[in-house]
Amino acid sequence: MAWDNMLAVGLVMGLGGLVILIILWPNDKRGARLLVRWGVPDPDAAEVAIAVRYLKRRRFWYPWLYLGLPQLFGSNDGSAAIVGTLLLGGLIAELLAQRPTRGPQREAVLVRRTLRDVVPAWALVLSGLASAAAIVHLALTRQWPLLAVAVGTTLVCWAITLLAVRRPPAGEPRADLALRCRSARVAIGLGIATCTADSWTQGNLASLLIVVVGIAAFLAVTAPLKRLPALA
Repeated sequence: MAWDNMLAVGLVMGLGGLVILIILWPNDKRGARLLVRWGVPDPDAAEVAIAVRYLKRRRFWYPWLYLGLPQLFGSNDGSAAIVGTLLLGGLIAELLAQRPTRGPQREAVLVRRTLRDVVPAWALVLSGLASAAAIVHLALTRQWPLLAVAVGTTLVCWAITLLAVRRPPAGEPRADLALRCRSARVAIGLGIATCTADSWTQGNLASLLIVVVGIAAFLAVTAPLKRLPALA
């Protein structure tokens, strides 16, 4: 591609990314809505600020990843670009969140969470079964590109989940726990859905049923919380 064409494409992608970023940029109303959906009724101003920072860490990367991933991998699959954007954006955000928060913290926030605090056991079992079944099936049928996708997706999803668990505590206890739960459960749910959808593409009834089950599992795992787990 000529340099002028590459410059034009880069300019268009940059402007598109900027427009998407402006549309998605979080505010206090969106932060409060997020917390309410994940088990924090009537969040105060400090909790809303935590949620807004949480969303900013993710949404800043979304437009650039969404525009760049198809170019990087030479794919025009819109659904793959969306999933890749969500996963890589979440991974970057969790890596950035590993830095300790500056300033004073409430003592209650210093409680360390475990994997079971943020993801229920049944969701972890579903994730393991979906990943194992997809990897074995793709290896046996010698679908190497899809096998790489399944393995990569599984690794990224579990990396996000474990990083969400070990993230340094920050801010109000219930908001901190709610956002950890959201990060981990969305990652686990996306892993289940991606492994089932990409691994059974034969178009027969059995494949269709497996994909439907995967989607149902995704919806169950990522369903917003009506009540938070115990804070202590």
